[in-house]
Amino acid sequence: MLLLGIDVGTSSIKVSVVNADDASAIASTQFPETEADIISKKAGWAEQEPESWWEYTRQCIQKLNASGKFDPKDIAAIGIAYQMHGLVAVDKSNKPLRPSIIWCDSRAAALGNAAFDALGNEYCLQHFLNSPGNFTASKLAWVRENEPEIFRKIARIMLPGDYIAMKLTGSVTTSPSALSEGIFWDFTSDGLSEKIMDHFGFDNTIIPPVQQVFSIHGTVTAGAAADLGLKAGTPVAYKAGDQPNNALSLNVMQPGEIAATAGTSGVIYAVTDQLSHDPLSRVNSFAHVNHTPAEKRIGVLLCINGTGIMNRWMKDIAGNTLQYAEINKMAESIALGSEGLLILPFGNGAERMLENRMPGAQIGRLQFTVHREAHLFRAVQEGIACAFRYGFDILKENGVTPTVIRAGKANMFLSRLFTELFVNLTNVPVELYKNDGSVGAAIGAGIGAGIYSSREEAFQSYKPESLTEPEKNNEQHEELYGKWKDFLEKNI
Repeated sequence: MLLLGIDVGTSSIKVSVVNADDASAIASTQFPETEADIISKKAGWAEQEPESWWEYTRQCIQKLNASGKFDPKDIAAIGIAYQMHGLVAVDKSNKPLRPSIIWCDSRAAALGNAAFDALGNEYCLQHFLNSPGNFTASKLAWVRENEPEIFRKIARIMLPGDYIAMKLTGSVTTSPSALSEGIFWDFTSDGLSEKIMDHFGFDNTIIPPVQQVFSIHGTVTAGAAADLGLKAGTPVAYKAGDQPNNALSLNVMQPGEIAATAGTSGVIYAVTDQLSHDPLSRVNSFAHVNHTPAEKRIGVLLCINGTGIMNRWMKDIAGNTLQYAEINKMAESIALGSEGLLILPFGNGAERMLENRMPGAQIGRLQFTVHREAHLFRAVQEGIACAFRYGFDILKENGVTPTVIRAGKANMFLSRLFTELFVNLTNVPVELYKNDGSVGAAIGAGIGAGIYSSREEAFQSYKPESLTEPEKNNEQHEELYGKWKDFLEKNI
């Protein structure tokens, strides 16, 4: 029996076909092969076209089918992971009315902050576990205020994964996890927040029907099946944001378990059974994929917008003829501390852990007679790892005390140097797994469709590929972090 997983990323769409018997990937592909464009008409804006996501998804599925490695008619369930917090607004025909305002767009932060003050900080933190900040509800409020003609035509709003599910099934649904990441969910009443809807002037009819993450969100239509070579009636049985899904793919589901990722953005994601919140909203709490009113599972999410995107930017500027493996090797040739060079990686929108400030990426203490490309490559990885440490200290303030962190061996964790920096700066061991967002989505579909009888069955063959432990003497890493933190605090 086969499972199909779709990961709607910012840079590309990735799709995998998974053998349900051992949760192993039979075939995977992504599209486009170069990173997808982000439309930025003004500083701080970030948009993508929903129809592009669908076209990329079609390209991936058709390419996988052409591989001949499996019979697409054997796919028994489909799962979808997606970039979080995006706004897709559609009309009565489910056609997008404008490009999606995606996760790293900062235009709505002022509206969210005003709502935080108007509704009351204590109320928001108790009921939403967050400030409305720069999340989906605030993005929709921006459309209402600045594009009233478009707002009046909105029949439904969706997240990016909901749009792909709708194109497959014709159905539109949401979940407590999805609504919580948009700041539409009231954890006190376990339902749609009337307060936020009234404050922003939204009609409840724009919110799709609510059901659990692991459930049937629709079945593949005859038209989509013919187009994609799938079997009509195949259920879409799982939809989740990329970070909750990354946690699922690492089997991080229970209180005390923690996942990390370092892709375009960087995340540490901890699961708790408490309705916890940070008083300054520097970290955010959302309903995890297995959250229910009876068994609370909250994902506490630390996000750094500028991680892999900073690493890629430096590659493009200083080493665009080099592969990442070559860049990592050059970075390893430089001693810890990059001979004084310091880099802040915050150049990708408002940073929540910095209380929605936008300091931009910065390079400090550059010496023309000392520093070369290799220093820049190393300083970027050190700066990103120090940013993780800064956020990790905020998580510790909020009661997160991990003994181990699980991460996928992908993106920046492919760099041995970055992995060692991350471990030594947080002083927590890291287990690296062969995981992937699209594979995680496929496994989620297996759980949602009842193909697996339990989570334990789904992950019974899951084992780490490696374990990296902190060095016994971390004084030099602490010294580096102290210099980096001082540089940050003088420049935010």
